[in-house]
Amino acid sequence: MPDTAMPDTTRLKFGVGQPVPRNEDPVLLQGRGRYTDDIDLPGQVWAYMVRSPYAHGVIKGIDTAAAKEVPGVLGVFTGADLAEAGYGAMRCTLPMKNRDGSPIINIERPALATDKVRFVGDPVAFVVAETKAAARDGAEAVYLDIDILPAVTDASAAAAPDAPQLYDHVPGNQVLDFHHGDSGKVAAAFAAAAHVTKLSIRNNRVVVCAMEPRSAIGEYDAESGRYTLHVGSQGVFGLRAQMANDILKVPTDKVRILTGNVGGSFGMKASAYPEYPCLLHAAKLLGRPVKWTDERTGSFLSDQHGRDHEVEAELALDAEGRALAVRLTAFANMGGYLATVGPLMGTGNFVKNVQSNYATPLIEVSTRCLVTNTTPVSAYRGAGRPEGNYFFERLLEQAAKETGRSAIDLRRINHIKSDSFPFSASTGSVYDSGDFTAVLEKALEAADWDGFESRRAESKARGRLRGRGIGNFLECTAPPMKEQGEIRFNEDGTVTIITGTLDYGQGHWTPFAQVLHQSLGVPFESIRLMQGDSDLLIAGGGTGGSKSLMASGAAIMEAAQLVIEKGRLAAAHMLEAAVGDIEFERDANGLGRFAIAGTDRSIGIMDLAERIRTANNPPPDLPESLNVRHVFGEAPQAYPNGCHVCEVEVDPDTGIVEVVRYVSVNDFGVIVNPLMVEGQAHGGIVQGIGQALYEHVAYSEEGQLLSGSYQDYCLPRAGDLPNFGFESHPSPCKTNPVGAKGCGEAGCAGSLPAVMNALVDALSEFGISHINMPATPERVWRAIHGMAD
Repeated sequence: MPDTAMPDTTRLKFGVGQPVPRNEDPVLLQGRGRYTDDIDLPGQVWAYMVRSPYAHGVIKGIDTAAAKEVPGVLGVFTGADLAEAGYGAMRCTLPMKNRDGSPIINIERPALATDKVRFVGDPVAFVVAETKAAARDGAEAVYLDIDILPAVTDASAAAAPDAPQLYDHVPGNQVLDFHHGDSGKVAAAFAAAAHVTKLSIRNNRVVVCAMEPRSAIGEYDAESGRYTLHVGSQGVFGLRAQMANDILKVPTDKVRILTGNVGGSFGMKASAYPEYPCLLHAAKLLGRPVKWTDERTGSFLSDQHGRDHEVEAELALDAEGRALAVRLTAFANMGGYLATVGPLMGTGNFVKNVQSNYATPLIEVSTRCLVTNTTPVSAYRGAGRPEGNYFFERLLEQAAKETGRSAIDLRRINHIKSDSFPFSASTGSVYDSGDFTAVLEKALEAADWDGFESRRAESKARGRLRGRGIGNFLECTAPPMKEQGEIRFNEDGTVTIITGTLDYGQGHWTPFAQVLHQSLGVPFESIRLMQGDSDLLIAGGGTGGSKSLMASGAAIMEAAQLVIEKGRLAAAHMLEAAVGDIEFERDANGLGRFAIAGTDRSIGIMDLAERIRTANNPPPDLPESLNVRHVFGEAPQAYPNGCHVCEVEVDPDTGIVEVVRYVSVNDFGVIVNPLMVEGQAHGGIVQGIGQALYEHVAYSEEGQLLSGSYQDYCLPRAGDLPNFGFESHPSPCKTNPVGAKGCGEAGCAGSLPAVMNALVDALSEFGISHINMPATPERVWRAIHGMAD
């Protein structure tokens, strides 16, 4: 492969590093986007899901007779129908092992429950009708005969000897007993420590509040025996494989996945859901497209939730304040079934991210993953990265208080030094670049750290408590997956990029076009992006783990080099020169052209593409086009990092917490589009603030969801947020040709500890050293008054 280093054309108007406005916005803001629910197909009918109203129970019977008599109802399907059709099940796809080397206990989840229901919202039947209203009426007529069983909603409670058992083949409800680290060495480090800090931390469960609810349309073509699923997703290539191989049990070429615009996902729409095989089954039987769009109540009940870990966190320090070891002992709540990557967050991603940017020699993580009578849990923005960083940052802050040290000095002492790269972390990762102390110092300056006391005094004069907190973070991004980068030169003079990643709100068209413009010199305004059609892909890991620009960007850059190689062959023919004399260069406007070295003879890349297309009787060695389809190998992982500084005010009379100042300094490596990167950072910060102060999923003892609507589940609003300060201190990544490190999840990773450390600082005069998330007014007020949580 030719050298794919980013060309030094950084002053291009639309090149890498420029704050180019998003190409995506005009269509979306004018309401011209095409989301799944915008699609209506000829002959289309509607579906509605029947969900369990109970958290745990044995299914004694499902009476569908009355539902079938509802006017307009075309069919009512149960788990027995799907089993008879021979469909497979959804399952965890991770080959994880227990500490003793035995495999994880996997759970086969049918699309519709057949033996038991295991959470409120568990699908049990599927009604199809001529209209959505008729489908809903039919669903309400389905009678469920369920013997209700006791429920358990907390992972630690599920581990108790007398806890209700969800599965016969899962003793003690435990699917995985994960362990990482050398217990003996860690125990010795703690025994030799000059100081040990311990915290009991609850990483609260949250709902994934995407603007667009899940929606899908199933089609079946009897002549070809082919299924088509229109669905909001994070990647069509992997979803096609899951649907074809695991669920429908057909060759992958018999399944097509189509995704248009997607109104948010944050990890939740990455894999298959029960509705999808139900839609395709009904479409096959009825011979008509079947559409389903969830209601918001259904989203709260059935969309995969995020977080939910109970952790005993410990930090061992020597006499100088250097970290000797970190030990996490955790319960991870899986919900009623194992999601595709459900166990990853509290296990492998804890391990990879808990060390953060500190030179801690020993890390031990022990996590028990348990099933409970709650909605299944899976990846949510950050997916274990915010959690790992949060645990360490809270430990450092608490250790500073207990030892009388400066929390800033404690971080400086423990930072990995800038001359230590590549740095082999104790977690197994190899950090390629960074300057963590410089990032910290820049953040302190940007936040006016030294001027805090005057602001605190001003707050006190108004009867408010003011606190400040730091949140350092380092993430392990870019889960290893192959990625497609295809470049097509079209007859209308446009150039199309095809990738296997998928834009579900981030905005891929603009930065990908910037990378191609920089690499190949095609006009920026002529570049189009095509995503979301599995028929166009031979590879594609989808979007997740902050990897899209690293993987797709690298694939585009490598594909561009292949275009240049083909272009040199074609230009040599057109210009009647030797291939070795043809150079690729840019004209005064930054547009690509092929020139004969040492002469003024050249041909622009767009003209060359057109000449090849219209050539008469071309020689056999002339490329048929400049088009290239390329697969980029698995991108090495990268390590974005940064420092967030937050200030909060607390009203001691009401417990209300307000974030009043916020600054972040980030090392995201090469930034392709600063405008969009800052927007991504802001979004992540807001989600972190939401989890820290507002959001929480609550269940009753019976497993009923108590926070099942936005009347009961609080999200931060614009008025709850300050202006955000954002600065960069980049160290280009050395493991991918773009030089990027990823940014999509970093805001969450830094904001959780920054907000909570600031709150604990504000409450320190009451002797409060820790408070769990979410720090609601009630929880803060009770803490101030010394009352139990």
